[in-house]
Amino acid sequence: MIEYRAFTKRFDGRTAVDALTLTVPAGSVVALLGPNGSGKTTSIKAAAGLIRPDAGEVLLGHDRISALNPRGRKSCSFLPQRVSFPETLTGREVVEFYRRLRQAPTEATDRVLKFASLNGAGARAVGSYSGGMVQRLGLAVATLGTTEVLLLDEPTAALDPEGLSAFYELVESRRRSGGTVFFSSHQLGDIERLADLVAVIVAGKLVAQFSERDLAARLADRGVMRVRLAAPIAGLLDRIRAHAPEARWSGDELIVPGSAAMRPRVLDLIREAGAGIRGLTAEEGRLDVFYRELIGASS
Repeated sequence: MIEYRAFTKRFDGRTAVDALTLTVPAGSVVALLGPNGSGKTTSIKAAAGLIRPDAGEVLLGHDRISALNPRGRKSCSFLPQRVSFPETLTGREVVEFYRRLRQAPTEATDRVLKFASLNGAGARAVGSYSGGMVQRLGLAVATLGTTEVLLLDEPTAALDPEGLSAFYELVESRRRSGGTVFFSSHQLGDIERLADLVAVIVAGKLVAQFSERDLAARLADRGVMRVRLAAPIAGLLDRIRAHAPEARWSGDELIVPGSAAMRPRVLDLIREAGAGIRGLTAEEGRLDVFYRELIGASS
């Protein structure tokens, strides 16, 4: 578990994170979503014990020890956004160095190289790796040992398809084993696919947080049904607006924004009015649109 209690951090007089209060439950996958410069990296680094708060605190585990405590740091594995390794070392040598540092078993080296699809490149110098391969090597290092918490800063930003597959597998395996994953991102597809909880941070302030179920409900409420009629029916729109206030005509098409739950009643009203339906489509709300509205309202 990770608990931010009014965590605040300033750099050169500028507030990077402003009184962040957030709980990352043990055994969950939580995404910190926000635009560039919103404070995501600062928050992740604070949980890794790499940043000292100017106010507030960041606590780890069931016994609520400070993230600055060496015991707290040992409970986490951190993957920075821009990972780098000595270019003259091979991928296997890099993993071996960190394996020994973390006192992981010998067989862990082959396991994580295979997991990151680098077992065929382990003997090559890191300097010959592509950017996606270096990021995959970072994922391999992050999975060494048995830390309770994975802290990942923009983990998919530079990943190639093989790396993305490894990342998704990593998160799902941690979920199955009861581990905690806290990652920052502005890749909405990853968040929709993986997160149990989404926290939105803008200009250093937490502006919203949603469970997976809450977010799905929010998006469902923001869906749109489009019904193309043979001809407009007088008075039909007024009757529909009693259930869907934002309904409107667009030519011969009836646009009905709102929850999917209201759609059956709207269709009943259309049939009762004797209107012929020539076409019907429905879509749920899109996270990218909702996200833009959230950060726009907070800026």
